[in-house]
Amino acid sequence: MILDGKKTSEKRLELLKEKIDESGLYPRLATVLVGEDPASQLYVRMKHRACERVGIGSIAIDLPATATTQDVIEAVNRLNHDNMISGILVQLPLPPQVDTHAVIEAVAPEKDVDGFHPVSLGRLFSGTPVFSPCTPLGVMTILAEYGINPAGKRVVVIGRSIEVGRPMAALLINADATVTIAHSKTVDLRSITSHAEILIAAVGRARFVTADMVSEGAVVIDVGTNYDEEGKLCGDVDFARVEPKAAAITPVPGGVGPMTIATLMENTFAAAQMRSCRRLI
Repeated sequence: MILDGKKTSEKRLELLKEKIDESGLYPRLATVLVGEDPASQLYVRMKHRACERVGIGSIAIDLPATATTQDVIEAVNRLNHDNMISGILVQLPLPPQVDTHAVIEAVAPEKDVDGFHPVSLGRLFSGTPVFSPCTPLGVMTILAEYGINPAGKRVVVIGRSIEVGRPMAALLINADATVTIAHSKTVDLRSITSHAEILIAAVGRARFVTADMVSEGAVVIDVGTNYDEEGKLCGDVDFARVEPKAAAITPVPGGVGPMTIATLMENTFAAAQMRSCRRLI
């Protein structure tokens, strides 16, 4: 079974548009982009297009590649105090001279639709999430859409980044899965992954997960976006060889990627709803 993230995201966006139309709210997302990295520019454009599709207003704050940490924080603070802005997204990665952690911490938690602020992550890890990081939450949505319940399952997450691996594990633990996080220091990785009922790859290495690392009938979620030696887009999983063994698998492209943007839109609407409730109190 192919877990079609594109189809699922289309369904979620259509439903979200209906909810926004009925709500009477006008959510607005602000993006902060530092520099002119082509991939980051593309991702930001995709997010703005998604906003337009579902009825979310959007503004773009573009800063030069020479911007300092203080420059970026000042831009974020202006957005924090702008009552018309529901959510703020700082496009990562930031240039090396910018302190990424300081910038993330500068975002007001109630506008942290990316889910990276320490308050957001603390709530997630305590089991009471408000905004969860978009990619891991998108994975949970795909699993739910296809009726795959992680409760009681042996799940292995390869990768321990704060953007994907760690919050992914927290979401799965909150869903009653038994979770192992593997990473670059893990000894005998294959012996661990080959026992997983659900395997989630988030390592950023082209076709890293091979067929001998996957158990027969496993659910395989590929979070990676890479380019191989021939310049072809691929994931962290060797799809051609793993797919015959898997009970279900996400493709690249068309798997987790579209769900990340759909989840960002849902988080932004949720932020607008919470803001509206606070104004009524």
